[in-house]
Amino acid sequence: MSTHASGLTHFDSKGDAHMVDVSDKAVTARVAVAEGWIKMAPQTFDIIREGRAKKGDVLGVAQLAGIMGAKQCSTLIPLCHPLPITKVAVELTPDPDLPGVRIEATVKTTGQTGVEMEALTAVNVAALTVYDMSKAVDKAMEIGGIRVVLKDGGKSGRYEAE
Repeated sequence: MSTHASGLTHFDSKGDAHMVDVSDKAVTARVAVAEGWIKMAPQTFDIIREGRAKKGDVLGVAQLAGIMGAKQCSTLIPLCHPLPITKVAVELTPDPDLPGVRIEATVKTTGQTGVEMEALTAVNVAALTVYDMSKAVDKAMEIGGIRVVLKDGGKSGRYEAE
């Protein structure tokens, strides 16, 4: 794997973007967990929690969208490898303290590179779906806090956010 002077692996020695060659990396079990949230007005929160949205089951559709998003990651992010994903789980939890919805995605594979981008994409797509299905009543919703909270497997080992 070539590393540019900046320490970033997605640039070659000339500074040009390239897909990292992972063919020499070991095939290992890998997992990544990402999280985020979407904040909204209390009235919007009640509509979603009570299942009264005009477009249907916001949380159910967003969960499926997040799963689909993880599976499409390599078509959305130019330098991501297409991976044989073995598991995607997306949980959407209404949180009255936000008010809004907390989102967590877990992605697993057995391969030569990690699935952090797939987990992050799942969270983003789920949040965007909540926004899309609720924007008629609340255009001021805010998406944030999206980050990797766990990554395990591969040469770099385990990472857990504090």
